[in-house]
Amino acid sequence: MSAQTKLTPELDFDVASLPTDLYINGKWRPGSTGKRIDVIDPSTQTVISSVADASIEDALDAVAVAYQAGPAWAETAPRKRSEILRRCFELMIERKDMLAELISLENGKALNDARGEVAYAAEFFRWFSEEAVRLNGEMSTAPSGANRILVEYQPIGVAVLVTPWNFPAAMATRKIAPALAAGCTVVLKPATETPLTAYALAELYAEAGVPDGVVNVITTSRSGATVSAMLHDPRVRKLSFTGSTEVGRKLLHEAADNVLSCSMELGGNAPFIVFDDADLDAAIEGAMIAKMRNGGEACTAANRFYVQEGILEDFSRRLAERMEAMTVGIGYDNATHCGPLINADAVSRISGLVEDAVRRGATILTGGKALDREGFYYLPTVLTGVPAEAAIIREEIFGPIAAISSFETEEEVIRLANDSEYGLISYVYTGNLAKGLRVSGKMESGMVGLNRGLASDPAAPFGGTKQSGLGREGAHHGVLEFCEMKYIAVNW
Repeated sequence: MSAQTKLTPELDFDVASLPTDLYINGKWRPGSTGKRIDVIDPSTQTVISSVADASIEDALDAVAVAYQAGPAWAETAPRKRSEILRRCFELMIERKDMLAELISLENGKALNDARGEVAYAAEFFRWFSEEAVRLNGEMSTAPSGANRILVEYQPIGVAVLVTPWNFPAAMATRKIAPALAAGCTVVLKPATETPLTAYALAELYAEAGVPDGVVNVITTSRSGATVSAMLHDPRVRKLSFTGSTEVGRKLLHEAADNVLSCSMELGGNAPFIVFDDADLDAAIEGAMIAKMRNGGEACTAANRFYVQEGILEDFSRRLAERMEAMTVGIGYDNATHCGPLINADAVSRISGLVEDAVRRGATILTGGKALDREGFYYLPTVLTGVPAEAAIIREEIFGPIAAISSFETEEEVIRLANDSEYGLISYVYTGNLAKGLRVSGKMESGMVGLNRGLASDPAAPFGGTKQSGLGREGAHHGVLEFCEMKYIAVNW
């Protein structure tokens, strides 16, 4: 591990000043359980704060409040909703440094990644502030000429939003912004590993002018039972979830009982294909972004690297050199390139995947071990010669491990890339645009980065195929996820 600048860098804000109670109807209140949930700094394994632990009754109170606030918010002029969302964007940008440090503190990600997340998260408010005034309907004449066909979009109603720990700001704003733009009210349940960001942003929304009851935020140690209770409340009409495919399947079963509309952004196992005619410099840069953004703890992270035989050795060597040069350390230290994983279980799981690959014949070019120190650290790792039967090829890695395999032909790599239950994103590098577009079209994924290691954009539809999810977030499509389409047959 490279040396760090300081053992425990100082923060530019006081953690004790952050809100930590439930946010319901514009007020902060303790959970009725009387219990608290500790928040751990993964960089040091120390407790940095605690947040309220909501009961099922607290959650249903939040649903009731959101339901009561719904009609007034739905009737609010689109321009006014737009201006409130725009103000949320402006406040996030004004406080970007503080928010980045907070994300890094409770999540562990490197400050540079955290700053990128804040900018990305804020942009959803700017984008959907513009979409709020563009929910245009349709009008046409029936083919028979008997009547006009009028189509309008109405807010779907109360939305339950369940977000993960890996992007505590962006995964919340990517759901809250379109919901509010459409005229919906929401109950957000963030991950208990990273709740402080969600509560800090709730305070910001209120300052921006979001009315009481429109956004409610609760944390709970009984996630399954609490979310289930909300999904079985008839006042709830929408579920938007980001997380693992395993949990997503369970929530879809729960949502079926009340026939809820569901947007599901689930797991990924992204292939990263490099043809031997690719610009190798660009491919290495793209690989570092696609693999090491957020330390690999991203559903869009490149997991399976398929490199054509002609450049396999050069690509593997250069990627290993770049990974080995990364400074591993405390997330909120400016010198850090790669922070810790989220918890001890993540380190154990990553270690098991690497050990399994090595037993099956893979070679470690760099890394391949956890660090013996306080915090949940695993060295950036490059494996070569990884066989198709290795668990690391089949499972979502969610860590700083690049697993490289070789291929010979275009047909072979398309088959290998699509041999997965997941279909979120694929990456393709080639100097031949026609080939790149041809291969991109054959990828069984909702998104493709063609000669790009980063595809996420609030203006683009984010989502996957197969068991990577349902629906899309971002773009104009994102606001439609929170709308009901109403058809009116009319004569005049």
